[in-house]
Amino acid sequence: MIDPRFYEIQGPLKASDIATLVGGSGIRGDCGRSVSSLAPVSLAGAGDLTFQEGATGAASLRAAGIVLASPDAASLIPDGPVVIEVVQPRRAFAQAASRLAVLRQFESGHQAIHPSARIDPSTTLEPGVTVGAGAAVGPHARIGANAVIGPGVQIGARTTIGSNASVRCALIGDGVRIFPGAVIGETGFGLAADTGGVALTPHFGRVIMQNGVSLGANSCVDRGLLEDTVIGEGTHIDNLCHIGHNCRIGAHVVMAAFAGVSGSSRVGDRVQFGGRVGLKDHVHVGQGARIAAGAAVLSDVPAGETWAGYPSKPIRSWMRELAWLARSAQKRPGQQE
Repeated sequence: MIDPRFYEIQGPLKASDIATLVGGSGIRGDCGRSVSSLAPVSLAGAGDLTFQEGATGAASLRAAGIVLASPDAASLIPDGPVVIEVVQPRRAFAQAASRLAVLRQFESGHQAIHPSARIDPSTTLEPGVTVGAGAAVGPHARIGANAVIGPGVQIGARTTIGSNASVRCALIGDGVRIFPGAVIGETGFGLAADTGGVALTPHFGRVIMQNGVSLGANSCVDRGLLEDTVIGEGTHIDNLCHIGHNCRIGAHVVMAAFAGVSGSSRVGDRVQFGGRVGLKDHVHVGQGARIAAGAAVLSDVPAGETWAGYPSKPIRSWMRELAWLARSAQKRPGQQE
């Protein structure tokens, strides 16, 4: 499941070695089984390492190679994968994953445009551009001054990358416009408990931006932890917005400035966000919904509805509450409503 254009596999790890590394309290299954890749629970195969934090979904975990599981989940996982029991599966996974795969970095000593990069002759590269090994840029693209295109990044035809933008671990479609200062494909804000508090977990996913997307100046799109962060075709994201890791943004979505979408959220096609909208993690906004400016979305929004408020709710409910509050604020002491 790891894209070798962006990550380098360090070699297989045996279950016994992983258990020693993470301090596992027990192993069920073949201690000599090895894995060479990483995957989320839903996609893990025989050669993949994954982790399971809770009981939900543990009973369907059959195909993975090795699973780092919490005590309450370990007993529910059926025979098939090797199960290593740990108190903090996410932290243990971060430790083991860092030994299994690493992010490809820029090679020292090479010129700014790596010799292995494939750049169409019709592409315009402004001064100071850096392009990493194995990257590809399609015809009639334009890369702005001092932009950084990481190793393995693929950029489609007629796409414009603004000055000082940074693009890593990403597949960028045709006709995309990325404005100056945008940052695409850096590690998301995934945290794991550690002995010293919390630590950032390494990310091994990608960012996929489909055709016709625009991303405003100084906006950020994080790559996924293990899955992809996806921005659907024709979506327009304003300046100073943030899309967290593992998010799926549908087609023809519109986001005004300062919008923030927390990790693993889903936004359906043709959704509209006003300015400064915020979504909590794992929230689903249905197709065609509209979120008013300044709303804080803490629960799923059904398709086609308009929500507003902090926390957000259907706009009619929010307006009734505002009207009641205004009337109550104007009442004199002892006056009946």
